[in-house]
Amino acid sequence: MDARNIGLRNIEVADTKICSIDGENGKLIYRGYDILDLVNHSSFEETSYLLLFGELPDKAQLEEFSYRLKESRKLPDSIIVNLKNRPKTALPMDVIQSCVPSLSDFDKNIYSDTKEDNIRRGISLISKIPTIVAAWNRIRMGLDVIEADQELSHSANTIYMIFGRKPTLEEIKVFDICLILHAEHSFNASTFAAREIASTRAHMYASISGALGALSGELHGGANIQVMKMLFDIGESKNVEDWIKDKLKEGKRIMGMGHAVYRTTDPRAEILERLSKSMCKNENYKWYEITRDIEQYTKKYILEFKKQSIYPNVDLYSASLYYSMGFPIDLNTPIFAISRISGWVAHVIEEKFAEAAPKPALYRPKAVYVGKYCGPMGCEYTPLNKRKP
Repeated sequence: MDARNIGLRNIEVADTKICSIDGENGKLIYRGYDILDLVNHSSFEETSYLLLFGELPDKAQLEEFSYRLKESRKLPDSIIVNLKNRPKTALPMDVIQSCVPSLSDFDKNIYSDTKEDNIRRGISLISKIPTIVAAWNRIRMGLDVIEADQELSHSANTIYMIFGRKPTLEEIKVFDICLILHAEHSFNASTFAAREIASTRAHMYASISGALGALSGELHGGANIQVMKMLFDIGESKNVEDWIKDKLKEGKRIMGMGHAVYRTTDPRAEILERLSKSMCKNENYKWYEITRDIEQYTKKYILEFKKQSIYPNVDLYSASLYYSMGFPIDLNTPIFAISRISGWVAHVIEEKFAEAAPKPALYRPKAVYVGKYCGPMGCEYTPLNKRKP
């Protein structure tokens, strides 16, 4: 098999109008808009509207969209009961993934698969994922679930429901930027999982559940958790250089460095680096310093050992940033989901209702069989009682 085809690398599987990535020049585009412009001028609600509908909203459209998000925040009582019955040691991503299919039980039009119904489901999921994350975090800590504050924006309310306190303006702005940065990234593993499931004509909830499963892996959404564990393992900036050299000599990868698409710095990483530096205050500043040193020494020794260039990805600086904001480490990936849900639902809708030819078709990649081969008629079956031990 051509090595370029492993993991479907460089294989074009579908058209999309949602996202464009220029890996050579470090550009990320949502629906034609540069991510840097969205970070500087937009909000997460506005960015989510853009991803779902393809255009930036006018004032009235944004107000209506924000209202629909707010009115959809509450979870059914039975889901809260189920959360309270989960073991407190349950993995947050497993808990979130299990809740999403349950939401289909409360969708009165679950058998209708119109575009309008899917947009409604998408808006509801964008709204409810933060509520699930916040509710579970408080339940597992033995705390009361915080009801949504309808006066707060999406980002502000998420922080409020998790911590039970009103966030500062700085926290709201930084978290909103983080959500914009993580909202969409073309055909990554979780998005492809969602689209592949949607291609079977499964409903939105099934598609998003699959995406959550893909995101939970440490090579995808779980990577920033591994970055924070790496920071703890290193402990101090003075240890970084030797730690990096030892790991590279052992053939280990440095989490948060390198990307499947970008051949230069991930544009999201540049923004997150600045945010991490600004938010890692007092005793937390060392986590920013260690992260910065990891970037520099990894670049240095990858170039020295492998004659290659390597750059930070979105996970490197998000770890120290979220930690400095007080989020439990194992909520890093759920926070990713709180953001990426906007991109996922946009892709599910596009998969189901693409306007351009060819129309979406059931995904069915071809595999190259490299297993046992016993001749043109296959292997001869030996009855169990005649097989040699």
